[in-house]
Amino acid sequence: MSTTPFTVRPLDPFADAELLHSWVTHPKAAYWMMQDASLPDVEREYMAITAAEHHDAFIGEYEGRPAFLMERYDPAHVELVGLYDAQPGDVGMHFLVAPTDTPVHGFTRAVITAVMETLFADPATRRVVVEPDVRNTAVHRLNEAVGFEIAQKIAKPEKDAYLSFCTREQFEEATRTAGATL
Repeated sequence: MSTTPFTVRPLDPFADAELLHSWVTHPKAAYWMMQDASLPDVEREYMAITAAEHHDAFIGEYEGRPAFLMERYDPAHVELVGLYDAQPGDVGMHFLVAPTDTPVHGFTRAVITAVMETLFADPATRRVVVEPDVRNTAVHRLNEAVGFEIAQKIAKPEKDAYLSFCTREQFEEATRTAGATL
C-alpha cells in the first residue's frame, strides 16, 4: 500500500476544465497533443471521456491539491482497437503530472506509482497497458521503473508508440525493489 498522500477523484469536465486546460496546453505536456486546444476544446474532450462507456478520467491530488490527471480505458474498445490482442483484465492508462516551476525530485515517479496502485486496487485488473510516443524517453524510464516492458512498436494515427505492458506481479516486484517513494 502507498505511503504517499495521494487521492484520486472522478474528473468533473466543467469544474476542472480551466485547470486541465492549463495542464494540457503547457509546453511540458507536448506528448498530450493538446497544445493548441481552447478551453471549450478541453471541456468537450473531457465531457466525451466522462460520458464514454469504456473510458474515464480522474484528478489526482497530492496533500489535497490537484497534482495529476489520470485516464483509464478499456483497450479492447478505446485507443488500441485492432492494434494488439486485448486480454481479459487489460486496463489502458494515461497520466499527466501538473506542470510546476518548482519540481520535486521523485514526484513523477511517486505519481505513476500511485496511478498503478489505483488501477491494481481493482482485483479485475490483471495488466496495465500503455502506448507512449516512441520519442518520450522520460516516460519510458518511468514506465520501466514501475515494471512495464515494451512489447512492440505500433503505428497509431497520431503517433508511433511503444505498446507496453505491466502485470500486477511486475509492478509489485518493481516497487518492492525500489522501496518507498516520496
